[in-house]
Amino acid sequence: MVHRHAVTGRRVALTALGALVATGIPDSVAAEPTPAAGPLPSAAQTLGADRPSAPVLRALERDLGLTPAQVSRRLVNEAEAGTRAGRLRNALGDRFAGAWLRGTTSQELMVATTDAADVPAIKAQGATATVVQKTLRDLRATKQKLDAAAARGSTLETPLWYVDIPANRVVVEAGSKAAAAAFVKAAGLDGGSVGVKVTANRPRLMEDVTGGDAYYIDGTARCSVGFSVTKGEQEGFASAGHCGKQGARTTGHNKADQGTFQASTFPGKDMSWVAVDAPWTATPNVQGEGGQKVQITGSVQALVGAAVCRSGSTTGWHCGKVEQHDTSVSYAEGKVDGLTRTTVCAEPGDSGGPYVSGVQAQGVTSGGSGDCKTGGTTFYQPVNPLLSEFGLTLKTADAESPAPQGSVAQTWAAGRVYEAGVTVTHAGVRYQCLQTHQAQGPWAPTRTPALWQRV
Repeated sequence: MVHRHAVTGRRVALTALGALVATGIPDSVAAEPTPAAGPLPSAAQTLGADRPSAPVLRALERDLGLTPAQVSRRLVNEAEAGTRAGRLRNALGDRFAGAWLRGTTSQELMVATTDAADVPAIKAQGATATVVQKTLRDLRATKQKLDAAAARGSTLETPLWYVDIPANRVVVEAGSKAAAAAFVKAAGLDGGSVGVKVTANRPRLMEDVTGGDAYYIDGTARCSVGFSVTKGEQEGFASAGHCGKQGARTTGHNKADQGTFQASTFPGKDMSWVAVDAPWTATPNVQGEGGQKVQITGSVQALVGAAVCRSGSTTGWHCGKVEQHDTSVSYAEGKVDGLTRTTVCAEPGDSGGPYVSGVQAQGVTSGGSGDCKTGGTTFYQPVNPLLSEFGLTLKTADAESPAPQGSVAQTWAAGRVYEAGVTVTHAGVRYQCLQTHQAQGPWAPTRTPALWQRV
């Protein structure tokens, strides 16, 4: 009886949330009272989606076959959808089964639930509801069993496994059905609970290429700068872990002494950061097409289906879509968990380079398959776990002094990485996070209903 009352209470709250939108009350007003200073910014304004740079616009036109108007609309739709998905995720709780985007301009937000009673409230938020069998928590639990099995044995014939949110299943990609079946059995899973895709593609590392500016490791290997970061007063940049080990020295694109790897993790994760020496200066810029710069303003994680662009010195500036988050890849050199899979092409030499969604940093190139002539698949190490792991702050155009990381965050503070669903306090009020991001100075919860919901 107690459990039934708890579920009913959550459902009432969800219905009320939908009713606010259905009666025409703006999302920003529902989430937070308007302060005297003026109206709250929309999600698109907060994330900079309403003012994309020329390199992003041109590359999305070319790679996704869109008109300029469609590109602009898509970026705004994706920013607004992320906020709506976050609110529905918080309201649905354990019944939430994922969210993703569909349509030429990402005009359709799909939200999955395991309870048909949630459908009206999902529709009231302007999303398309789908009722599925497994919650997102269920799917992640299944993938974790595969992760554990991979730690105990070889995955050379099963190089990829991930949660496919739109399909509501976990998928294993393998060289043969027999290899996939053996892997699934080793994980203690039923064969019917995991989808299998047989493919000859095998992801490989792309360590000979640069993504933004080139840099060289111990005078031999070459990789690329991902994103500029700071740690206290020390400036530096993030890149892929397989590019260099802790203590390795780097030289820049001009072959001048540059810095030293402070930390590097590979395999398991594919992340590193380099502290630079004077006169190198960290900037919020990423190399776009034709030498133009894309200025980074934050690190809000994009939804599945969102557009994303990558910079690389071998293949230049290319775009595609996010396919899956939390993907596990078994390279010949070792297994890496928590990667994001995309349809962006890349070739050897693009390792470490940055992925950007609009003006939001997403991650650094890890590896992939295929090429930019015939098409391919790439994987990036998400930037927010990298920042959190190493206690770094992303360099952005509007950055302010960050609070130190490392302790459990009860009070909101700039510089901390917040996962969707966590709760903080700010100015004596409790807020719940809508989208995973590193908090920038101007992004206090009172001014960013795109990222925080008052509870």
